[in-house]
Amino acid sequence: MKRFFKLLGIIILLLVIIILVAGFFISPKFHFEKSIVINAPKEEVWKNISTFSNFEKWDPWSIQDPKIQKSISGTDGTPGATYSWIGNDDVGTGSQTFIEIAPFDHINIDLEFKEPFEKKAAVKYILLPDGNKTKITWSFDTEFSYPWNAVSSLFMNLDKRMDKDFSTGLANLKKLCESNVTYITYNCKESVKTLH
Repeated sequence: MKRFFKLLGIIILLLVIIILVAGFFISPKFHFEKSIVINAPKEEVWKNISTFSNFEKWDPWSIQDPKIQKSISGTDGTPGATYSWIGNDDVGTGSQTFIEIAPFDHINIDLEFKEPFEKKAAVKYILLPDGNKTKITWSFDTEFSYPWNAVSSLFMNLDKRMDKDFSTGLANLKKLCESNVTYITYNCKESVKTLH
């Protein structure tokens, strides 16, 4: 038994050393992004990403927790508006706030997790229109302090988790936007006439 605990102690010590050393060489910054091409004009895609009330229609986390509690404060669709949620262990608790909204181009959001851990991140949506198609890129940026940068890189497999959630969300968004593509194409022409 003593030999077992001695071996266990050595293994734990080696892991700690590996984490501490690796932390000096692993970047504290974490970036993830995912893109998809939607067969709908930018106006339709924009409509569904520029307000938190429409975000609820395609976000991947509501599926993970049907009982998630959500609220919106401020004027939705404008800088300063905040979307807060309280969910289960998989979804956690947090909020996201619109920081910059450039119509039909990009949106910057401050994301703050409160549970099961505290972490701040920057989220961005970028639209690239191509005729009646629109490419949207959804990105996530955060930083981990030393030595958590090593822990997150070596053991948390964040890329896999992010890829799953972002893929689900973008697929939901694509389906939502394309379901109205004929209707929206007509409205886009009307909008152009109104603006001129």
